[in-house]
Amino acid sequence: MRNLLCVIGTRPEAIKMAPVILALKNESWANVRVLATAQHRHMLDQVNGFFGIVPDIDLNIMRPNQALTTLTARLLLELDDVLQAEKPDAVLVQGDTTTVMTVALACFYHRIPIGHVEAGLRTWDMQNPFPEEANRVIAGKLARWHFAPTEGSRANLLREGVPDAEIVVTGNTVIDALLMTAAKDLDLPVSIDPDRRLVLVTSHRRENFGEPFRNICRALRTLAQTNPDVQFLYPVHPNPNIKDVAHEFLAGLPNFTLCEPLDYAPFIAAMKRAHIILTDSGGVQEEAPALGKPVLVLREETERPEAVEQGVVKLVGPDFHRIVDETQRLLDDESAYRAMARGVSPYGDGHAAERIVRTLREHFA
Repeated sequence: MRNLLCVIGTRPEAIKMAPVILALKNESWANVRVLATAQHRHMLDQVNGFFGIVPDIDLNIMRPNQALTTLTARLLLELDDVLQAEKPDAVLVQGDTTTVMTVALACFYHRIPIGHVEAGLRTWDMQNPFPEEANRVIAGKLARWHFAPTEGSRANLLREGVPDAEIVVTGNTVIDALLMTAAKDLDLPVSIDPDRRLVLVTSHRRENFGEPFRNICRALRTLAQTNPDVQFLYPVHPNPNIKDVAHEFLAGLPNFTLCEPLDYAPFIAAMKRAHIILTDSGGVQEEAPALGKPVLVLREETERPEAVEQGVVKLVGPDFHRIVDETQRLLDDESAYRAMARGVSPYGDGHAAERIVRTLREHFA
C-alpha cells in the first residue's frame, strides 16, 4: 500500500479534487488520506458534504482578517507536523491557492513528491491574478507530476523548463465534477422569475478590490436600470471589500437579487438557468462554456485562454463601458449571443481524474 495525502483548502480545490479523491479511494494499492486546511471554512465543508468526502485531518487555519504572510507562516508550521506524522509517499494539491504553495514548499523540505493538479496555468504577470500567479509558479517549480488541463498549459510548463516526461495532459477535473453534478435534479434556492432572462454575476478577486470593483458595480447598476425585463443574480462574497460595495450600489434595484454565496450544487443550477454570466472566477470560465453559457470575464488577463480563443469567453476587465457594451450586445443581438453559446468545452471530457489516477498507478503499483 502507498500512502497518498490529498490536500484541499478552498471551495474550488474541493470541487476539482473531489473526482480525484473518489477515484483514488477505489484503488486497491492506495491508502488515501484527506487534509483540509479550511482556507474557506463553510464553502469547503458544503462541497465536501455534497461529494461525500470527510477530511481525515482538519487544520481550520483561517482567522478573521488574516494577512497572507500570517496565513503562510501558520500553514507551514502546521504542515510540518502533519507531514512528519503522516509520512506520505506522495501529496496531491490542486490549483493556485496559498494552501497549494505552502504544501508544495513544506513537501519540498521533507523530500516528498508532489502531484500538481491543474498545472501550467499562466498569465506571465505576477500581479494578476494576485497572489495566485506566484502560488502556481512556485508549486510548478517544486512538483514531481504536472497534471496539465490543456495542451496550452503543457506548453507553458515546457517553456519554463519542466521535463516533458513529468507532464501529463489530463483535461480539467472541474469538468468531471460538473458533469457529475449537472446530471442531477438541482434546486435553485433563490426566487427567479422564470419568464425573464437571467444574468448571473460572480466577482470577488483581490486585484479588483477598490475602484475596479466600484466600476463593476456601476456597470451592473446601469445594466439593471437599462434592462428592467432582465433578472440579475449576484451571490455576494462575504469579504467586506466586496459585500459592502455591492450592497451600496446594487441593493434595492427591483430586478437585482443579492444573496449569500450559493453552495456548489445550487450554483451549478444557477449557471444552467443563466442566459449570460459575468465573472472574475477562474472555475466559472471553465464550467460555463461546457453548459453553453456566454461568459464575460471581469479581468484584464486570464490564465485560461483556450475558451477565449474558441470565442465563448471574452475579457472585458473591470471597465464600465466594456462591461455595459458587451453585455448589452449579448442581450440585444441574437447572432452575437449564438456565437458565444455554442457549448464548446476546451477543458476536458469528464475523464481527467481517471488519467491522473492511471499515472500514479503506473508509478506506484
